[in-house]
Parts: sequence; structure tokens; C-alpha cells
Amino acid sequence: MSVIVTKAKEQIKNIIIDATKSAMNDGSLTTAELTDFTIEVPSNRAHGDYAINAAMVWSRVFRCAPRQIAEAIVNHLNCEDSYIEKCEIAGPGFINLYLSQKYYAEIVADTLEKGADYGKSNYGEGKRVLVEFVSANPTGPMHIGNARGGALGDCLAAVMSAAGYYTEREFYINDAGNQINKFGLSLDLRYLQLYKDGIEMPEDSYHGEDIIAHAKAFADIHGESFVEKSEQERRKALVEFALPKNIEGLERDLLKYRIKYDTWFRESTLHNNGEAMRIIELLKESGHTYTQEDALWFKATDFGCDKDFVLVRANGVPTYVVPDIAYHYNKLVTRNFDKAIDILGADHHGYVPRLKAALTALGVDASRLDVVLMQMVRLVRDGEVIKASKRSGKAITLVTLLDEVPIDAARFFFNLREPNSHFDFDLDLAVNESNSNPVYYVQYAYARICSIIRNLESEGIKNEKYSLAQLSLLTAPEEKELILHIAALTDEIVASAKAYDPAKITHYVQELATKFHKFYAACRVKGIDNDLMQARLSLCEACATVIKNVLTLLKIEAPEKM
Repeated sequence: MSVIVTKAKEQIKNIIIDATKSAMNDGSLTTAELTDFTIEVPSNRAHGDYAINAAMVWSRVFRCAPRQIAEAIVNHLNCEDSYIEKCEIAGPGFINLYLSQKYYAEIVADTLEKGADYGKSNYGEGKRVLVEFVSANPTGPMHIGNARGGALGDCLAAVMSAAGYYTEREFYINDAGNQINKFGLSLDLRYLQLYKDGIEMPEDSYHGEDIIAHAKAFADIHGESFVEKSEQERRKALVEFALPKNIEGLERDLLKYRIKYDTWFRESTLHNNGEAMRIIELLKESGHTYTQEDALWFKATDFGCDKDFVLVRANGVPTYVVPDIAYHYNKLVTRNFDKAIDILGADHHGYVPRLKAALTALGVDASRLDVVLMQMVRLVRDGEVIKASKRSGKAITLVTLLDEVPIDAARFFFNLREPNSHFDFDLDLAVNESNSNPVYYVQYAYARICSIIRNLESEGIKNEKYSLAQLSLLTAPEEKELILHIAALTDEIVASAKAYDPAKITHYVQELATKFHKFYAACRVKGIDNDLMQARLSLCEACATVIKNVLTLLKIEAPEKM
């Protein structure tokens, strides 16, 4: 939480404890050992800025009614030199505390002093976190699910960093295994179709236009020279030609989406350096494997899974799960990240327990791996769901989406819902330049503040260096409501990091924009007493600072004019 909010809560805790001890000293309360109590924000601020449940918690300790305890505490309260202005007893014994103008003034001052760093904290204590997201198969273009995963993962990494974690972003390239074999098969058949009749594409092969384009580009260079070569040689050459182009395309498209990874980790690395085979040996040594019908099985049921699974097939070929286990072992052991966070589709829900079981068998604390399961996205236009077939090659890709909607809208919209909720992406709303479009609404609030400051400057009115005396004039309900929301930014960032949910930040900044518009409608900034005008200008600047800080986390532009 912000320095001021932290300081206020520490003051409250000390004031309550000191008052209780004073009450015990003069006999108002019996002597007892005090336990922890809660300091919380009431749902209705009219009931105070903070509510204390100490009297209820201590009713057994003091063996009397909570309200009697609350009265004894309040009678001994000393709020001098604190942020507390007054207190009341409510209901059965809640102690409601009201903050002074000093508190509100210092929140605004703290925001302006910290500027771009306002909202950041050291909550994560520099712990090393690796966020892996998108990791689309490099056998074709990224689809709409990857677009959601990209926005979610990138913003989550930014939130984790702002919350005080050392954070890296990683893309895992599946450049080995069945999907690459299928990629080679599809390229091979498309290439042969250029020179032979009667070549059919199997149902489960890749039918996209990109496969045809790669085959033609390969033929433009090599002609039919590979037609009579062995299938193995031909497919190897086609994959070596097309795969790097696809990976370059992934990186290019993600950069357009404002995503830059620290590491592009290749699955083939795990095979080439022996890490994948080493995992098999380590699992054997753990005593949690067995052989059945010439296949090597892992005893996942030893770790609470519903069934065991195969590590190595009867033909000696490892299953896809082996490099996956090796990859996560590499993250948590070889590279020693404190936490690995994967953003995966909801269809991976059964995969996660198996992965954690294998890590546990390897002696790794599986709680160091957290997986965010992300639900599907539906594209909607004119109220109708747009249907497309990935197999036919007519899937809506990340690139085609960004050709249709602004990047700001895409990144904001994909973080409007928590990851495990289904989401309808309204294409019409995303391009709508009105307050019904949530990203436009937030950006407009920022641009409006810039316009207010710009217009006043054109009349020779500049925001002077604020004073706490001036900021203490911000007493209107709309001003206080806006300031309290500004004060909550640090807590919201930490809550977002803890829940792995950047949607909390988008909701926060939408509400901030609403509270600013409400303040501006109720409180004049121009043509009033100079001290109050300067205070309100400072509040406008603080609000603009926070909006820009949040949009920066989301990698969304904060335009000064709209």
C-alpha cells in the first residue's frame, strides 16, 4: 500500500492498542493479553474511513460486552498528531474512524512527488518470477486465444514487476515433437501437389494458406529438385526452410502487439542438451515409475492424480509430457526462479496436476508453479458471434484482429475480465469513439485533464508548487472520494499480482475515470479562490498521473489530445 496509507494504518493500530492499555491501567478494563484485530474500509464511507473490530475480538478476553469495551477504548483514545480526526462507536461495538484533511492532502502530495513511480511497492521483495505466455505452436499464425493470452500475460508481468517482483517474460517454442512432424507432412504434401496429381491432404494435417505459401516459396528456390528425394530429406528441408520464417513472424506480430520477451526458449534445446532424457532417469530414480507392455509409466496416482501416464512409449519415443516436465524443471531448478507462472488455455486443466505430480517426484516444491487457466474468447459483431474454422485455415488471427481494432482497445478489452471467465470481444464497441467504449472512456479522462491544464496555461494560469495547506482545502465529497481512490492504487496492484488478474487494474482505472468526471462536474477549477484553484489543479495532475501509470502498466497510450 502507499506510504501514507501504511502510515495511517500503523497509527490506527498503535492508537487503539495504546488506548486499550490505558483503559487497563486505570481499571476501565481488566488486564489481558491483546490479540490481532482488523482494520478495514467500510462499504459505506459515511460510516467512517476505517472500521475497527477490536472490541468484538476482545469480548472473550475482557469478559464483557463489545460495546462496553469500545466505549472504554474510545474514552482513552489520543489521536493527536495522527491522521484521525474523529471516531464513533457503531452497532454492537465497531469503532469507526474518520481521516483528517491532513491525510487527504498528503495522499495528493505523495502522488505528485512519486510521479511515474506512484503505485509501485516492494511487496514481492525482489523474488524471481518467470511468466510464460502465448507459446503458440510455430506451425501457423496466432489465433484469437493467443491474443487474449498475450495481453493477459504481458500485463500480468508488468503488474508483478510494479508489485516488487523481479519479472521475466518467456515464449516457449514447440519446435520438436508431433506438431513439427505434422508441419513437415503438411508442407511435404503441398510441395508435391505442385508437381504431382492425386496428392490428398489428410484431415488432421494443416490446411492453412500459410502452408501453401511456404511450399510455393520453397519451390521457387529449389524447383522440383526435392520431388525425387527421400521423404525424410524433403520434409527436413521444408521444415528448416519454413519454421524460422514462422518464428520470425511470431516475434514480429507480438512486437506489433507491444510484447517483447526476455527469452525465446526452444523445446529442441531440451532434447539436444540431454535434459529431457535426464528427466526420465531422475523419475526412474525417484521410484515412481514402472514398466507395463514395454512402456514406461509414471505413478501419478501416488501424488493424487486420477490415473498414471506414459513417459516413454513402447517404441522408445518419449511422450510430449517429458520435455514439458524438463522445461519446468529447467525454470525452477536449473535457472532457479522462485515462481513460474504459465498462462494456458482452460483445456489444460487436466495437464496441470500431472505436471505438478512429476515435479514433486523430482523433489521440486510444486507450489512454485502456478498456472492461470484462461477461458475462450468469442468475437462478436452486430450482436452475432463470428464463427471460423481453424482447420480450414480461416481462423481469425492476432494479425487480422489488430488490422481491425486499435491495439489499445485489444489490450484493454482482453483484460476486462478475469482469466477464468468466458469473454465476448465486441468488435463494434472496440472501434467506437464514445464513452461506451471503456478504453476510450479512460483515455478521454486523461486527455480532458491535459486539456484543462493546457487551457488554463493559455490564460496565464499555471499550477504553482502546491502546499499542504492548499491541498487541505479539498473537502468536497467528490474530491475526497477521488483522493481515496487514488490512495488505493498500490493495494490494487498488489491484489492484482496476488490474484494473477490484471482485470483488477482495468476496473480500477475505469472507476478512477468515473470519479474524476464526477469531481469535475461538481467542482469548478477556474474562476475560484486561487488557493482552492491550485489545490484542484494539483488533484487533476495527481489523477492524470495515476491514469497514465495504470495505462503504462497495460502498455496502452495516454493521449494528451483526443
